[in-house]
Amino acid sequence: MKKIVILGSTGSIGTQTLDVIDHLKDWSVVGLSANTSIDLLERQAKKYKPEFVVIMNEDLKKELEYRLKELETNVLSGIKGLEYLAGEVDVDLVVNSLVGAAGLKPTMAALNSGNNLGLANKESLVIGGEIIEGYINKILPIDSEHNAIFQILEGHHNKDIDNLILTASGGPFRNYSFEELKNVTVKEALDHPNWDMGGKITIDSATMMNKGLEVIEAHWLFKQPYDKINVAIHPESIIHSMVEFVDSSIIAELGVADMRIPIQYVLTYPERIPGKSKRLNLFEVDQLNFQAPDFERFPALKLAYQAGREGGTMPAVLNAANEIAVSGFLNKNISFLDIPYIINKVMEKHQNINKPSLDEIYQIDEWARHYAKEVMSVVNNN
Repeated sequence: MKKIVILGSTGSIGTQTLDVIDHLKDWSVVGLSANTSIDLLERQAKKYKPEFVVIMNEDLKKELEYRLKELETNVLSGIKGLEYLAGEVDVDLVVNSLVGAAGLKPTMAALNSGNNLGLANKESLVIGGEIIEGYINKILPIDSEHNAIFQILEGHHNKDIDNLILTASGGPFRNYSFEELKNVTVKEALDHPNWDMGGKITIDSATMMNKGLEVIEAHWLFKQPYDKINVAIHPESIIHSMVEFVDSSIIAELGVADMRIPIQYVLTYPERIPGKSKRLNLFEVDQLNFQAPDFERFPALKLAYQAGREGGTMPAVLNAANEIAVSGFLNKNISFLDIPYIINKVMEKHQNINKPSLDEIYQIDEWARHYAKEVMSVVNNN
């Protein structure tokens, strides 16, 4: 039995990873973690009987220990617990499906220990790409777009690549005018047409910041300049990404919109075995549409390209400000269009630091969150 740790096991990627494990039947779950979803974590622990569980909310540790007292499971808590689970436990694979900047330290713990990493926490590379760059060969990307490119590039060299083309559904507002975007509600923004994701990622998809973060992630994963990383709006979400090669050929990876497919590819890599996901019937595909992204209606994508090109600590500022602004929108404190406005204001204020250390990244992350809250307060009062 191969051994696995799943960070963020109660989230969308985490629960689907466990579903894939149930199908594969050759993985032993050694560790699980959750933020505050203690009820689901309890059910997962009782089913998979891991050696370790981590609850991020330290106030819930004693409650979880009580609930799992009949199991031989060690209950850890907080970021130190995540780092221990990712880096100190000997496993075949660590899946990092945490959301946000909190995923960077466990990512570094896993990579520093020599563990292989299935990465669904894009923020790790967005804010820590310069630090992680030397460990890229230990990372298997789970995000559908990067997993698609990873599959396409098997057997190819960087010199063969002319362009990476990340596809994007365009979210629920791809056909909205700028005037219509002023009045969208949280409920409307959470109604993604194709994918079932957590709240933060779904809002990022609606603003297209999710694609912006993926552009930065692709820069580090595949060692390509930003001028060779393009985005195509593809509403059907059937083509998950494409690569254009120097001979003018374009190779695409297609499939139904089901994250269990890239998850299983990571868990069985380099082999392929039959999966439990629905197969794509090409004869039922009516049409495939593509359009260029509108940087004016969706300025978050433009800001992400800007932050990526500037490098240093600017991507960390972009990400931190976005997390605060998205939280503000979800709590109905600001409007949808206030999200990119706040991010832009924080980026304008920041004095970039080149080649930052891990400590500097977290210091800037904290500053950006604090300043984003100040800007959000002004916006809210107006």
